[in-house]
Amino acid sequence: MINVLKRQMAAEAFGTFTLVFAGTGAIVINETTGGAVTHVGIAITFGLVVLAMIYALGDVSGCHINPAVTLGFWAARRFEGRLVVPYVLSQCAGAILASIVLRLMFPTSVTLGATAPAGEPLQSFVMEFVLTLILMFVILSVSIGAKEKGLLAGVAIGAVIMLEAMCAGPVSGASMNPARSLAPALVTMQFDHLWLYLLAPTLGAVMSVGVCRCVQAPGCCGGASATARTSSA
Repeated sequence: MINVLKRQMAAEAFGTFTLVFAGTGAIVINETTGGAVTHVGIAITFGLVVLAMIYALGDVSGCHINPAVTLGFWAARRFEGRLVVPYVLSQCAGAILASIVLRLMFPTSVTLGATAPAGEPLQSFVMEFVLTLILMFVILSVSIGAKEKGLLAGVAIGAVIMLEAMCAGPVSGASMNPARSLAPALVTMQFDHLWLYLLAPTLGAVMSVGVCRCVQAPGCCGGASATARTSSA
């Protein structure tokens, strides 16, 4: 059991490292090359890296690579409470390591791809809340238990992330992931709006459980059916 948990934690750390390295790396490269990647390219990068990690790590840890997703699965009674802290710590560690590597590669970057509101903080708070609610609803709908796996799960989740990053990136940065926002903020020591990106996605993910229960079949998030699905994962 300990070896299984170690592999799961390693998978979450590596998956989140890859997400932050590729996603925020695309932002940094776009800034340093005068827009060579483009906003659309950044959105595609985030969607594709999540898609790839789901197929690579879904069978190991479920490939949450996002503290809000882990808490969403826990709120949906698809994930054991004793695993929440190890998963979240692994995700944050992987994200921070990725930002440190990017700092070494691009020492002149001011933000390292950190998220910040383009307008009023409340606007970005609501945006991050709604974006994560939609993302978590899709994840709950296509996942098996607490695992994002299956033929179409990666495509659906990657597509939602790509879509949301493309349309909402200029407003709030479309983080939807506390670890993704924490890492560059911590490495660059810019904490002005970090609370927003820690709180809004977490609330959105947890609230999506209620939406899922209203839309999906009984037992989708909690109850006997959800327990059975988790056990079979």
